[in-house]
Amino acid sequence: MDLIVNFTPTGMIPTKEMTPHVPESVNEIVEDVHEAWEIGISMVHLHARDERTGEPTYKVEVYRDSIEGIRKFSKDLVVCVSLSGRTFQEFEKRAEPLQLDGDLKPDMGSLTLSSVNFNRMASMSSPSMIQSLAREMKRRGVLAELEA
Repeated sequence: MDLIVNFTPTGMIPTKEMTPHVPESVNEIVEDVHEAWEIGISMVHLHARDERTGEPTYKVEVYRDSIEGIRKFSKDLVVCVSLSGRTFQEFEKRAEPLQLDGDLKPDMGSLTLSSVNFNRMASMSSPSMIQSLAREMKRRGVLAELEA
């Protein structure tokens, strides 16, 4: 592979109020990933959304449903789940997407290597949080997508 194209369909910030094009439901996210896969992406960085509110969620069920939908059209697409500290700072919440296994286990998890200041908030990642997430990923056989 000469080029890796990493597609992030949703991110943590955009909402339908900001743009009607942002996918929020599992079906919308899977459809966007499928369209991007058809034109050549090799990796997807998933952020999950609560289908009722459109807000970011850490819930393993939402990640499960998204990955299940993606695996129906591609077993080879590299799937990375967000472990961001921007919205959820507790280890248990940030690590919840790592609980998936078998065909639904993510290939990668995002590991932010520092705290990051944004214009309205900070995404906090203490050294102990980074180490705990890295240990959990290693224990579960999930590779780290390093973010700095």
